[in-house]
Order: sequence, then structure tokens, then C-alpha cells
Amino acid sequence: MTLKLSNYYINRSWYVTAKAFTGTYGINYGRIANNIPTPNEVVRLLKAAKIKNVRIYDADHTVLEAFRGSGLDLVIGLPNEFVKDMSSNADHALTWVTDNVKAYISNTHIVGIAVGNEVLGGSDLDLQNALYGAVKNIYNATQKLQLDKVVQITTAHSQAVFANSYPPSSCVFKEDVAQNMKKLLDLFMQMGSPFCLNAYPFLAYMGSPDQIDINYALFNPTDGVDDEKTNLHYDNMLDAQIDAAYAALEDAGFGKMEVIVTETGWASDGDENEGAATRENARTYNYNLRKRLAKRKGTPRRPKSMLKAYIFALFNENSKPGPTSERNFGLYKPDGTIAYDIGFPALKSSSSVSSRLSFKV
Repeated sequence: MTLKLSNYYINRSWYVTAKAFTGTYGINYGRIANNIPTPNEVVRLLKAAKIKNVRIYDADHTVLEAFRGSGLDLVIGLPNEFVKDMSSNADHALTWVTDNVKAYISNTHIVGIAVGNEVLGGSDLDLQNALYGAVKNIYNATQKLQLDKVVQITTAHSQAVFANSYPPSSCVFKEDVAQNMKKLLDLFMQMGSPFCLNAYPFLAYMGSPDQIDINYALFNPTDGVDDEKTNLHYDNMLDAQIDAAYAALEDAGFGKMEVIVTETGWASDGDENEGAATRENARTYNYNLRKRLAKRKGTPRRPKSMLKAYIFALFNENSKPGPTSERNFGLYKPDGTIAYDIGFPALKSSSSVSSRLSFKV
């Protein structure tokens, strides 16, 4: 049955209310590759794996069409190259939201818009200064189109926005991003949006392999780390990275804001100087992370705030620039077979390829 959009918004608002995450586990569906499955096949794969939360980095209409009627919750992205234009031109923001959200939302569960990715802390100062205006104009557009109650506006930050993250309680925002960050966080508080963090124990370990126990980074049994200031104990690095973000938010005056992990993962292959990028380490990290999220618990600093994370990424992406590790973060190979077994099925319809590893929590 076809619903009028006005009725649809009313019916959707009671169960979405601008919350873009169901449960604890999500996936980033990156597409910088020329050999991955079609969007329709990806929808079938995600449904078979029972992964409901999905993020893409643009608003590609072939993907939006494929997700129609799927029941999957989709966060779309406004790429960095559009941020300056959206910041300076409110009409362009309204057109973008009309064409990419309003036109699809009656059948496609678009639950969020990520405005830019890792903008603050980057090298483009003009882009950093434009981010607030882009977020505000995109949000105003959702209000005009009566979408603000069903579509959550966010932006993801790398750990480059932090001046110090060890121990977690010492973390603060860098001075050169603090002004833009404060404006943005004020706006996010008004919108009810979370702080989105891209957190990679893999990168932290690669940067200091002599100082970090790899078992601590992989969620394996370890003595862990104690934060003497708070008397909190950390048995894995991801929890510590998230609590560092909470400490920075508290220092900036936003202690009630939720932190959601919008990217985390581990590379299964790398260059000669990327020795930790192995198939076994990637399997260990992602399997243990899946178990960690399934416990539906918080971090030591926020024990009552259930941890939510989008895994990076769905596929190995052969067209990504940079070191070999960048092209090998996928849970799946381009042909839809699993890169390593953490309990998800391959892109096949027969039971013969079902996962060998039972996943029990």
C-alpha cells in the first residue's frame, strides 16, 4: 500500500525519532572498488547476515534504489567535496536533501545523514570552517521538509581531533579544532545527535608496537591498563579510546553526549612495514568485537551507555589509495565470500557455505 508522505512521517516518527542505530552492530558499505557485488546483491548479503545498520559515504541512487523495501536502516553521506557549497548555499542544501532523502524515504529507511567525514583535525582549514554551516543548512533543510524527527544529522571525527588520549581521562580536544568543535557540539546538543568517532586500535598499535600489547588491541586476555586518575581498568584499547572521547566531551562541557563508533576494524593484509595486518589478527579483532558488542554493555566510564559500533568495512576495496592495508579491511572479499570466518554467511543461497564458526554469546 502506498502511503502519503505526510502520513508516513507521522507513522515513522513514533519508532525512529531521529535515532539512527538499532541494537549495537553496524557495517560501513564502502564502494571504492571495481569488482564488488551489485547493491542488490549487497542487500541480500546484509539481510542474510542480519546486519540492520548500514552506512554509505555518499547518496548514490543505485544504492538507495536497492535498499527500497529492504527494512535495513541506512545512513547516507554528504561527501567532503560538497561541504563548502552546502555551507555557503542553503538552497543547495535543501535541493540535496530533497533529491537524496525526501525522494526515497517513503520506501527506503534513510535514518541519518553524515555531513562530511573526518573534517576537523584535517589539513583543509577552509573545509573545517565550513563544516558547521553545512551541518546547520542540512539540518534546516530536514526541518523544512519535515524530516528532522526521522533523520539524524551527524559527522564523524578521527582521533586527530584529540590533543592527548592516554590515559583516557587526560583527553582534551586540540586547541586548533576546539573553536569549531564547540560550535558543532552546541548544534548537536540542540539536534540530539551523538558524537561520532572513528576509532582504530589497529592504527594505534601500528604507531607504537613497542609500547602497546597487541592482545590489548585485539580484545584478547591481557593485564590491561589502569587509569590512575579515575581508578578505572581497561581490558581492551577500544573501550579506552571511546572513554578518551567522553573525557574530551566532559572537558568541553558536553558530558551528556553519547559517543558512537562510526568506524573500527582491522586490516587482513598489508605492506612489509604493516606486520600486524594479518588475516588471523583481523579475524581475532572482528570476532572479539562482535562478542563485545553482543554483550550490550557500556565502557568503564559510561557503563550504562550501551556501546554501538559500525564495522569498517563490508568489502575489501581494490581502488582505495594508500598502503595495502587500506584495501584489506573487508569482512568479505569482492566475490562475496568471507575474508575470514567470524560467523557471517557468504553471498550464497545454499546451506553448504554457511559459516563454520558458531557465534554464541
